[in-house]
Amino acid sequence: MFLNHKFLSLALYAVLFFGITSCNKDDDSTIPTIASIAVTNSDFSTLEAAAVQGGVAVILSNPNAGDPSGDYTVFAPNNAAFARLGLNTGDDLAVLNDAFLTSTLLYHVSNGNLEGESIVAGSTSASALGPDRRFIQRDGDTYINGSKILATDVKAENGTVHVIDKVLLATGADIVQSALALKDAKVFVVPELSFLVEALIYADLVGALVAAPGSPSFTVFAPTDAAFKQLGVDLGVALEVPADIRKLPKETIAAVLLNHVVADGGKFTSEMSDNTVMPLGGTALTLGAFTNGVLSVKGKTNAIVANMVIPDVQTTNGIVHVIDRVLLP
Repeated sequence: MFLNHKFLSLALYAVLFFGITSCNKDDDSTIPTIASIAVTNSDFSTLEAAAVQGGVAVILSNPNAGDPSGDYTVFAPNNAAFARLGLNTGDDLAVLNDAFLTSTLLYHVSNGNLEGESIVAGSTSASALGPDRRFIQRDGDTYINGSKILATDVKAENGTVHVIDKVLLATGADIVQSALALKDAKVFVVPELSFLVEALIYADLVGALVAAPGSPSFTVFAPTDAAFKQLGVDLGVALEVPADIRKLPKETIAAVLLNHVVADGGKFTSEMSDNTVMPLGGTALTLGAFTNGVLSVKGKTNAIVANMVIPDVQTTNGIVHVIDRVLLP
């Protein structure tokens, strides 16, 4: 499902990087803008289309009027990064709400010129969207949130580009509001978490996951609508629409939902390892090996492990990993 273009990508970046940096920095006519880099490099064709649809292409074609340096720093997802979300061409971007796409792109951008030597594990970087991104070191690689940094310091006329292997995602809202946004098609045109939202409401757990001053941060494994429908098949109960969740006992749904929430400060995939973690429900979850930027997760009585469909979604009170199975205690 996930494409790995690492070696091809790095070769392209090497050609781009050395071709650009060999130019005279004082001769701006020979150095492309950040937007032009996406246009001229075929491995950024989906990013180019996203920038046009999201209305940021013109912004990244010009100096940054909001910073004295006139520069931007952009963490640029390659085509393979978009493919992980099922976005293989510009036309596939139509499944995204335009406002969400714009916010997503801004989350990849920051003011000023953050060079590779200044990217230090344990530090953070503010984004144009607002939420900070954090830098993490793992197995000799550097990550921004859960996205591996594949190449650094691609110089542009109006800043610097660093290449990453996963699209950075942030909602700017708490866990519940983020799930509601998914349910209400404010992220994807086709909602993904309608059953989860219905289950939270039915089990009276909305308040526990709403952000408040000083509230704890969580890691949440969020089952898709398809995952809940599969649960119905496994249980012999028809779960065809979200309201069907109410066919099951409220205490059962509450116990299952609490099995998906870990009060650990909120962890990106790059910060997780193959061990057990204890959710609020009190029955340990087993994490698989960190492979290609994701981990599997299994509840105690699950026969099949759950895979991450959309990992590393940053909210204001935790990190959400959308998964393809309901985790059973």
